[in-house]
Amino acid sequence: MSNYKDLEIYQLAYKLAFEIHDMTMQLPKYELYEQGSQIRRSSKSIKDTIAEGYGRRRYKIEFIRYLVFAHSSCDETISQLNMISDIHFSKNPLKDLIGKYELLGKKINKFIQYVENNWK
Repeated sequence: MSNYKDLEIYQLAYKLAFEIHDMTMQLPKYELYEQGSQIRRSSKSIKDTIAEGYGRRRYKIEFIRYLVFAHSSCDETISQLNMISDIHFSKNPLKDLIGKYELLGKKINKFIQYVENNWK
């Protein structure tokens, strides 16, 4: 891999950040700057933290640290999605989007394990 954009977890996080952005545009106006803003920040933080960690890949411990931060932002995004789904999408829950973030979290966790065991 020549840069962070080659990482599957980065590509998925980037794509999902757009899905979050689009979903939040469907929220009531009063939520755009409350819950909507918070989930947009947490979802975008995942991809940004992966990129920043990759920039520190020379230092294995730092790389892992940033991947853990990305995983934490993924968990935060799932928590926000659950709340938004329960409040604003009760008739059509956001199960698909939540599932995609749960998969991303698993992939980040697997990548952390890979880096722990195989990174130079």
